[in-house]
Amino acid sequence: MKENNKPRLLYFVEAMGGGVFTYIVDLANSLVDDWDVYIGYAVRSQTPQNYRDYFDERVHLIEVKNFARSTSITKAIKAGQEMKRIAKAIRPDIIHLHSSIAGAIGRVIFNTKKTPVFYTPHGYSFLMQGESGKKRLAYKLVEKFCGKSQATTIACSPGEYQEALKVSKHAVEVDNGININQLQELIDTTDTSKINHYDIFTLGRISVQKNPRVFNEVALKLPTLKFLWIGDGELRSELTAPNITVTGWLTRHEALKYSLNSDTFMLTSLWEGLPMSLLEAMYMKKLCVVSDVIGNHDVISDGVNGYVCQTINDYYNKITISGGRSSNSD
Repeated sequence: MKENNKPRLLYFVEAMGGGVFTYIVDLANSLVDDWDVYIGYAVRSQTPQNYRDYFDERVHLIEVKNFARSTSITKAIKAGQEMKRIAKAIRPDIIHLHSSIAGAIGRVIFNTKKTPVFYTPHGYSFLMQGESGKKRLAYKLVEKFCGKSQATTIACSPGEYQEALKVSKHAVEVDNGININQLQELIDTTDTSKINHYDIFTLGRISVQKNPRVFNEVALKLPTLKFLWIGDGELRSELTAPNITVTGWLTRHEALKYSLNSDTFMLTSLWEGLPMSLLEAMYMKKLCVVSDVIGNHDVISDGVNGYVCQTINDYYNKITISGGRSSNSD
């Protein structure tokens, strides 16, 4: 597959949606001048339908058919075989694994000093609040086992780095960031005139991680405010409060329209790495009210540049005190 003298960089991205998708698009497009970039990926419900259009045309996209959001050993073995075949054909100079499933499989099958391997968790599974102790212990044992490999873990926030040191022989910290030039260009070309105003919004997959139950409970306690969830997911049925609107999956530009026309960004996550949605909301000068987990409290200082919450009453009190308004609001 070698087309020139550039070094070859191979990403494996099982969860190519949400913040991970934004991360990999920005990273791949910024490196393509100096590297031949290949991405082994799986499509998820939150992956944009026109996902190929986000990437520089020089980025090579290769679908890994057996990547799955499951703990199936059979699927993992088949995915590992696919990953091996892809790597053998590309002969990469560097392999970079993203999220826990690709990270676990890849660190086992590419455990060699011959090719440098890197792993970015994007939020450790063993930090899941709300999961059973047994399940969290199992996830942690997998991370510890895989952490004995030659791979270097790249943590995306200070809190994640401290956790990485507990389960990995080699770890470094490279904090997540956003492409503010690109974001500002999108903001400058976004017309919000036809979008309804919302008081509170969030963005992401309606999943266990994002904790829609608490989002719903806060909406019920604040019935005069309009809540918005930009996204969709398997737990959509938990958003029953009459003052919540769910958009379904939108293009980045459409999602930005709603974000710009809303006041307060609320993130009720049970665990995070360092959410891109939060960084973008901060850039847009939204009031940010977030759960007290790694990633969120790494960038939000309670009462300084937003609010950090531990209970439903915390969200209620801090939104009420602030009036639910961002620094952009009139």
